[in-house]
Amino acid sequence: MDIAVWLSGLGLERYERAFRDNEIDRETLPKLTTEDLKDLGVLGSHRRKLLAAIAALHGNAAPLAPRDRRERCLRMTFG
Repeated sequence: MDIAVWLSGLGLERYERAFRDNEIDRETLPKLTTEDLKDLGVLGSHRRKLLAAIAALHGNAAPLAPRDRRERCLRMTFG
């Protein structure tokens, strides 16, 4: 899969260089977190769009942001 083409299809080609410079490929995509995308310089609304697209690409629910994971743990612990 060509990440540049994929990003362009999402209208997010502006991040192609950051993904290339950081060697982000199809194998790396599902491991990206909100924090990783922030570090790459991806803006807030674009982060959500990318996370949703990554999840759809891999047939999974969108990855949880760190805050969401903490809240989920608290709900599981305290009901």
